[in-house]
Amino acid sequence: MDIRQLPEPIVAFAQAELDRLQVPGAAIGVLHGGAMHVAGVGVTNVEHPLPVTPETLFQIGSTSKTFTATALMQLIEGGQVDLDATVRTYLPWFALQSEEDAARITVRDLVTHHAGYVGDYFKDTGRGDDAIWAIVRKMANSPQLVPEGSTFSYSNAGFYVLGHIVETLRGRPFEAVIRERIFEPLGMDRSFYFPEECITHRVAAGHIVTADGPKVARPWNTPRSIAPGGGITSNVIDQVRYAACHVGETPAHEVLGPGSIAFMRQVQRRAGSMCESVGISWMLDDAGGGCQLVKHGGATNGHLSAFELIPEAGFAVTVLTNADTGREARQTIADRCQEHFLGFGKPRPVAATDLEVDAREYAGVYQSVLARLEVRAGGSGLMVTDTTPERGFAETRHRPIPLPPAHLAFTGPDATAVLDGPRRGERAEFLRGPHGAIEWMRWDGRIARRIAE
Repeated sequence: MDIRQLPEPIVAFAQAELDRLQVPGAAIGVLHGGAMHVAGVGVTNVEHPLPVTPETLFQIGSTSKTFTATALMQLIEGGQVDLDATVRTYLPWFALQSEEDAARITVRDLVTHHAGYVGDYFKDTGRGDDAIWAIVRKMANSPQLVPEGSTFSYSNAGFYVLGHIVETLRGRPFEAVIRERIFEPLGMDRSFYFPEECITHRVAAGHIVTADGPKVARPWNTPRSIAPGGGITSNVIDQVRYAACHVGETPAHEVLGPGSIAFMRQVQRRAGSMCESVGISWMLDDAGGGCQLVKHGGATNGHLSAFELIPEAGFAVTVLTNADTGREARQTIADRCQEHFLGFGKPRPVAATDLEVDAREYAGVYQSVLARLEVRAGGSGLMVTDTTPERGFAETRHRPIPLPPAHLAFTGPDATAVLDGPRRGERAEFLRGPHGAIEWMRWDGRIARRIAE
């Protein structure tokens, strides 16, 4: 694939966004017209700065889930896995606190974030080849939040189970399966799971932006146990090669046939907050211009990334950043790339003007594993203060600058969106219980239980 320099106006915009948000560095890759357009901006590490280049390695976080799903789809294509089979078909010992739900959860439930048990579960189970097996075994203590198959709630833990199904059926360690069946066929020779594989290359350090500026986030690595949910380190060149496979620009029959690639982008379940619907791990939304947006993204300790595909246009963009404030930059830069290359942008949520809502009905405190959300009525909408740490394995020495409260405007019954500020475009829904009362708030894809009014 022809590799070209990203147009200067986009590079200048990216640099301005990094300066505004105090993000030390970013790498950007775009697929368009069958060519790759790449650039690096800023530095890798404020303590030991090197220029970011397109070859610089960043942690891609949860975009790793799409690699796990691709490996799962290979098994489905080969007739070894049935999406509607229960997890116990492949892992007979699988257990949760709820025996009833553990017995019913299907592969489709897991890959669409509908398993219903606590999804933000992180545990370092060591560096052995049994690390993923061990964390799945520990899920026997995981409580059920909602019944299996009933509700979209983003789940890291579900993808650990899928990763263990993959490695069990292949008879190889999970990381070896991904390397041999995805990385190598696609020529992704700068994509890794282990820090010792990365250390001889130019690697970005994550950062936490504090009142005193960006500080290096430590530890750098993520536990092996979470590899299927967020363990890949890569660069934008390799990410665009992967994107080309999933938009059909690069025939990759040794990875997946075109029918399987297209199937992964088909709506499997309705979703919410993160996206309108979900396919086989892909988040699905409206890209504008009558096109489907196929996306994911990731967050680790000081690394924030975006990965977006518009298959009808043969377009993809990936933005890798090395600071927690990259949450905003990754999206503004990705949006500018889409607008530059395709000439249209994503539709923005708009407030409903004919909806009669008593905002006080939604006020209260909502609690999940990682979040405590304080919601209060404010004007015609709501104000939400989110104290969620963006990173699951952060060191505690650096205190990030807290985000200001977000203003939620009602866009429909029990549906809201942030119309301005650093979280602009993010959505949240309120879910009712069997008697009609508000019981849950879905924010950042996760459901948080209402614990106080």
